[in-house]
Amino acid sequence: MVNKNNYVVIMAGGVGTRLWPFSRNSRPKQFHDLLGVGSSLLQQSVRRFSDICPLENIFIVTNEIYYALVKEQLPNLNDHQILLEPMMRNTAPCIAYASYKIVKQNSQANIVVSPADQVIRQEGLFQQTILKALTDTQSSEHLVTLGIKPTRPDTGYGYIQFYESDHHEVKKVKMFAEKPALPMAEKFLASGDFVWNAGIFVWNGQTIIRAFEEYMPDVADIFAEAQVHFYTDNELNAIKKAYSICPSKSIDYGIMEQAGQEEKVYVLLSEFDWSDLGTWKSLYEESKKNEQKNVITGNVMTYDVQNCIIKTPKDKLVVIQGLEDYIVAEFDDVLLICKKDEEQKVRDFVADAKNKGAKFV
Repeated sequence: MVNKNNYVVIMAGGVGTRLWPFSRNSRPKQFHDLLGVGSSLLQQSVRRFSDICPLENIFIVTNEIYYALVKEQLPNLNDHQILLEPMMRNTAPCIAYASYKIVKQNSQANIVVSPADQVIRQEGLFQQTILKALTDTQSSEHLVTLGIKPTRPDTGYGYIQFYESDHHEVKKVKMFAEKPALPMAEKFLASGDFVWNAGIFVWNGQTIIRAFEEYMPDVADIFAEAQVHFYTDNELNAIKKAYSICPSKSIDYGIMEQAGQEEKVYVLLSEFDWSDLGTWKSLYEESKKNEQKNVITGNVMTYDVQNCIIKTPKDKLVVIQGLEDYIVAEFDDVLLICKKDEEQKVRDFVADAKNKGAKFV
């Protein structure tokens, strides 16, 4: 039987411009079935928590313009489980909104916070890991994050260093490190005391609210005032007011790094198969490949093509010759052709496309 004090917050408000043109303002990547498994990333996120908490304890935080998409894909959720942000304010306000709302409903709440755009295989092992973290936070004031044992010196992920001398499964965090250059990532991998930061957090509801009060008192004051109106007809107006004066800051900078310096943050070393599906290259790595190491979705004919990811409409015949290590992606009115190793330029392409018209982004 699932624990009724367990809650899950799924952050689903980002646009995901690095996967443009599939991830667009009108339909970001979390609403797409990018891996061709029959369900969107958001739907997969909700499903993997089905044995962690009751469905009524799952909250989706998203931009107000995506309300209809969330209702379409998750019709069994009540409106009060869909938290609508009036503007983008990064992850700290998003988590504050959800935390203050959940705690108003249940002062004993034990909360998991997860992005909606991750690929997690070995879901049984994932659920076991989450339950270990929840057991820890239920009886402690730990701020816990999940750390994935790295398999390569990846420069696209943040890293967490932990104290090796800590013999507990939930280890005290020594340092957070941002996305490193390759030589530093190689050192992290060789050291054995660094893990990838999965961006999945677990904590007691009272603990995270105290952390906001200590490290982000301005945000705590804003949402404590708004909390009075939660679960009432005035909630949307209260949130619009809150977000209009709330700073834009990530939970990592706002709380986790500061609390980590005071040794209040812990990491649970995790070994399930995980990927942050944020880029075309990561989508390529996670997808099934043919004999030529190509990932192909669509009606495509290839000649002398290797190591490419090709995603095009099924109602259009696409013929490609002589490409290696390329991204070819067409969605609606945009065709992207880009070297796979230069995918970081996609954000620049999006910025330039905005100048040509909002419909392209």
